[in-house]
Amino acid sequence: MTLFSQQTLTRRRLLGGAAGLTSLCAAPVWSQAKPKADPQRNVVVAQIVDNTASQMDVSKDFLIGCRAAWQEINAQGGINGHAVEHLVLEADSSAGSLNNALEIVKKTPNCVALSGTVGDRIASQLVELLKQSRLNIAHVAPWLQNSDLDGDANTFPIFASRQEQIAKAFKSLSVMGVPELAAVYASEQEYALYRSDIEQASAALQIRLQTFKPVGDLAQIGKTLTPETPRILLFMGGTPELVQFLRGIGKQAQQRYVIALADVNLQTMMQMVSHRATPVIAAQVVPMVNAPVGVVRAYRQTLAKLFDEPPTPQSLSGYIAARYTYEVLKRVDGIPTRSSALQAFQQRQTLDLNGFRVSFNTQGRSGTYVTQSMITPDGRLVG
Repeated sequence: MTLFSQQTLTRRRLLGGAAGLTSLCAAPVWSQAKPKADPQRNVVVAQIVDNTASQMDVSKDFLIGCRAAWQEINAQGGINGHAVEHLVLEADSSAGSLNNALEIVKKTPNCVALSGTVGDRIASQLVELLKQSRLNIAHVAPWLQNSDLDGDANTFPIFASRQEQIAKAFKSLSVMGVPELAAVYASEQEYALYRSDIEQASAALQIRLQTFKPVGDLAQIGKTLTPETPRILLFMGGTPELVQFLRGIGKQAQQRYVIALADVNLQTMMQMVSHRATPVIAAQVVPMVNAPVGVVRAYRQTLAKLFDEPPTPQSLSGYIAARYTYEVLKRVDGIPTRSSALQAFQQRQTLDLNGFRVSFNTQGRSGTYVTQSMITPDGRLVG
């Protein structure tokens, strides 16, 4: 079985296994009052999902959370009594693929918003593409990790940026008195984008920094670690790349700790690496999945009813993204349109999503919430 074969089976089950762009609509499953199911009057919310192998683990779980939320919302009456059609469009990071997805959105007149774009690469590209296309539509709660794109009038990010996650990691290390760490970059892209942020953060907190530049084989970097290499390793990359790196570390005499950011799915990582001696700590931009918070309890209950999947931070993020989209759309009088929906989001009102607060700063981003959880070598999740 290849590295991604198990994930591919799961993704095909969720995304229908169709090539190219696919439309998925999930019907409500509970015996509650159902909204009106008039295709001409349904409220369509589109979601663009990155289907490439490097983004698959994040996209899969985020989509599960979104689907769970929209089914729950439809079962409870939809938006102002009208059913929500959740239009899922698969794409890769190529310009042609994203343009095709946007063409579908343009030609769907009752599509009032783009919600929950995932992953980070596609979300970043979509911000720029929407400006060029002049498609005046709200781009809501994307999995947008890059804060350099904050301030866009039509994009409404509600999760903490990668820069916030890095700052949280460094503050935690400084409190623990860690004198040095090593930064490992999965690719030239991560190296170009985040080297400056990491160097500035380490300098500000007087933490010595050793840098491992990207090479073709991440496992080889792991094998070259020496007793002089810092014990704390900050990894900049996704789950598949981290798995490669961990396989290279193997069992060493010196205990090491790897810190990753929110693009890493710890549950998927556990499935891919059967033998681990290295604890992995990952940032989360939502509450812990076992937190005694109202939105987390609702998410877990809905997930258990609808999907045979474990709770993860990424699917909780998707659930929160859809719930935020709903909370704003339901405040529009009558049936939302693209114009009225965009105006409602542009008010950037503070909302409490049953324990998850959305409050935008002057840069146009709400997310500063970051916590961390750790997978121990024996498979326990510690938060």
